[in-house]
Amino acid sequence: MIVRISGEGQYELADEDRDRLNQLENAVVAVVESGRQEGFEASYQALMDFVREAGAPVGEDELEGSDVILPPADTTFAEAGSEFTGEGLIPE
Repeated sequence: MIVRISGEGQYELADEDRDRLNQLENAVVAVVESGRQEGFEASYQALMDFVREAGAPVGEDELEGSDVILPPADTTFAEAGSEFTGEGLIPE
């Protein structure tokens, strides 16, 4: 599975990482939908860290379609409100 972090690059994650990726993304959705900013930064950072640590960077010279596109790492809580809602960004 290819995950793009906007403005940063692509990472290839193993298919078995999909469940953990979903859990982390669902945690971000829950915080955003609560309407309370508390916890957003930590949950979004955990998602970013997981992608960077579990994923292998895809070379800039390689063209791969992204299965998931995450907003930039510096996304604010207000910006996340339009991205992380309902089913979220990651297809189940």
